[in-house]
Amino acid sequence: MKKRILTKRENEVFELLIKNKTTSEIAHTLGISEKTVRNHISNAMQKLGVTGRAGAVVELLKLGELSL
Repeated sequence: MKKRILTKRENEVFELLIKNKTTSEIAHTLGISEKTVRNHISNAMQKLGVTGRAGAVVELLKLGELSL
């Protein structure tokens, strides 16, 4: 089984991000605070060694962690 880079929740956040959802919409959809959404994004970017959400999305697509 392939080891996941992101946690389940981080992955859920990015799945919504690539659907063009705002931080506020993601928070509402997942029932968490906007701060928590930003923390998940920040943690994922750190794991991936990228700066910015777009860079994280590109990296996750390359790694097969996300699909459009």
